[in-house]
Amino acid sequence: MSDPRLEKWARVLVDYATAVKPGDKVALRGTPAAAPLLLTLYRQVLERGAYPHLLVSLPGAAEIFYRVAEDHQLTFVSPIDRLVVETFDVLISVLSETNTRSLSTVDPARQAKASAARRDLTRTYMERAARGELRWVLTLYPTEAYAQEAEMSLQEFEDFVYEAGWLNDEDPVARWQEQAAFQARLVEWLKGRRRVYIRGPNADLVLGIEGRTFISADGRHNFPDGEIFTGPEETVTEGWVRFTYPALYGGREVDGVELVFEGGRVVKATAKKNEAFLHRMLETDEGARRLGELGIGTNFAIRRFTRNILFDEKLGGTFHLALGAAYPETGGTNQSAIHWDLICDLKEGEIVVDGEVLYRDGKFMIG
Repeated sequence: MSDPRLEKWARVLVDYATAVKPGDKVALRGTPAAAPLLLTLYRQVLERGAYPHLLVSLPGAAEIFYRVAEDHQLTFVSPIDRLVVETFDVLISVLSETNTRSLSTVDPARQAKASAARRDLTRTYMERAARGELRWVLTLYPTEAYAQEAEMSLQEFEDFVYEAGWLNDEDPVARWQEQAAFQARLVEWLKGRRRVYIRGPNADLVLGIEGRTFISADGRHNFPDGEIFTGPEETVTEGWVRFTYPALYGGREVDGVELVFEGGRVVKATAKKNEAFLHRMLETDEGARRLGELGIGTNFAIRRFTRNILFDEKLGGTFHLALGAAYPETGGTNQSAIHWDLICDLKEGEIVVDGEVLYRDGKFMIG
């Protein structure tokens, strides 16, 4: 018999997040470590009359690829990936790494080259998602590797994951619907506004949001979820920020990142750890030095940093900025081969929008 929590988890992903319906082509992506959830999803998708397709990757394959592949292989885009991104109706991805640091010593230039080759596919993915043609959700299955990164036992991390997604509730779908209603009020309040000021011990920033749309991330794309976000104006951001949490990208951890913006562009970047990697990623393309996202965390059930962006960018009492590609549905136009989220604590500080306080010292002042 399947774990009842797995059944609820799969139901949230299939019925709430992606609304799978008869005839949908559904890709289920993960590793063997996530087999219990993947198989539960597979059965539920079949029960809805849709067509599930399993895409299971093996641990260690990415490391082999980046170490062995020649240039023409690094820039090759799989036709299977194209088929899924261009024609499938639903994509459910289950993060389930067994070694989160397997790419730590890979040459970042090779990673950047592979990412750049997928730029068009990334744009297609975002455009189809923005039009509602590709319904997608990303979740994370607890493994020993993620537990170690979060400095927890596997049992503690499992409990953390279920709590963060309100999967211990009798009806988690109803709980997420309540969260969606709260975030919808925040988004409505932000409509038509022009400037966001973020001030605190670790930031003094102004960002432009005129003509941009805030999106409520309420469990329909990331799970667990809990944020509102937009694509800030590409040439307006001014000021500085010191990110209080380590930033991970492609298996690398970059700590103590500080950025200075002028005219929307990063003009100075430093880090206490892996600064050279930070600079290499900023040189990926022109868009890598501009912001593709401003996000504000709203999930106060996520109470600690885990070194995993799926949870950490949702932390209540934080904001995050993403360097690189913007989501078209926000009105953002920045294009890049990267989208790198960096998180800053704001339990002391405030977010002021056009002279009115949205958030101060760990609490939303409206909603």
